[in-house]
Amino acid sequence: MTYGIVLTYTVTPRWLALSRAERNAMRAAHLEPVFATYADRVTARFFDAEAFTGRVSDFALLETDDLGTYYFLVEALRDTPVISEGYLTFADIFLGVEDGFQTYELALSHGDEPR
Repeated sequence: MTYGIVLTYTVTPRWLALSRAERNAMRAAHLEPVFATYADRVTARFFDAEAFTGRVSDFALLETDDLGTYYFLVEALRDTPVISEGYLTFADIFLGVEDGFQTYELALSHGDEPR
């Protein structure tokens, strides 16, 4: 099964107080290596949202076949100074199964007992 995850987050005033060069340096030093480590198992796309909602500033769309790897990615992110020092906070996380109903129907058609 392929899982789709919407990971919403907000950058804090502490992040916004940094210059753009400092933000880019922190992103390159701390966030990009984590996503690179898991890139073969978790794909990620990033979106700005602050102009469209007051709830969060950004969100990432992640896809994976392995929720354990996704969990490890999040733990690795939490270990970075970007999160541990309060530059970014996670908000809502939404998880879905891509075309899950089709997998369910296929299992039924093969006489499998869906669990």
